[in-house]
Amino acid sequence: MLTKKKQISKKEIKEDTLVTSYYKTVKFIDDYKSKIYIYTGVFVVLVIAVYFYADHKAKNNEKANTELARTMDFYSQGAYQEAVEGRKGTNIIGLKKIVEDFGNTENGETARIFLANSYNLLGKFDEALKVYDDYSGNIDEFKSTVLAGKASCYEAKNEFEKAASSLKDAAHISKTNVLNGEYLLNAGINFLKAGQKEKALELFNKVKDEYKTSTAMREVDRYLAEAK
Repeated sequence: MLTKKKQISKKEIKEDTLVTSYYKTVKFIDDYKSKIYIYTGVFVVLVIAVYFYADHKAKNNEKANTELARTMDFYSQGAYQEAVEGRKGTNIIGLKKIVEDFGNTENGETARIFLANSYNLLGKFDEALKVYDDYSGNIDEFKSTVLAGKASCYEAKNEFEKAASSLKDAAHISKTNVLNGEYLLNAGINFLKAGQKEKALELFNKVKDEYKTSTAMREVDRYLAEAK
């Protein structure tokens, strides 16, 4: 369902001397901008600060990648609790810790989605929804994945209209996403469960018209008949 690496969020950056210095520079400029712009060196200082901050994040991204790779064996084997918490006495810290320590990196964002998926698969739907909501990356496929994950939680909680809306949104983020037909089909199914047949029919017909080569086409006629 997911690929390995994607984009950046801005959640709970772990402070160290470098990051603290960067924010002090930004605050200083903001507080005294009316005077400081007369000094030609200020922009150079800021650029340097941003450069070192970006370099710091790149190194943390590599660390996050290493930790995520260690954890994925648990996830792929269905050991979701260990994937979340890691295993004591080993170097596997788990998805929760990866997100806490590296959540501002590309791979930290990827870990965030796997963490939410793990909670979802453990039946901890409210916890999963909170983590999904914390995802703030910029990769369209990942945004769709998050919305589909949220829909799964809503469906498990019998909140079918929310599930349908989330899946419908997932299908409209990127026109090139190969799962769009599936998202729309399942959105329609959830609208049916919510008693909203007209909305379901609209989506089923959209699948037939626009996603003729998708796997959703194999099932859509059955649900069309049910909706009618």
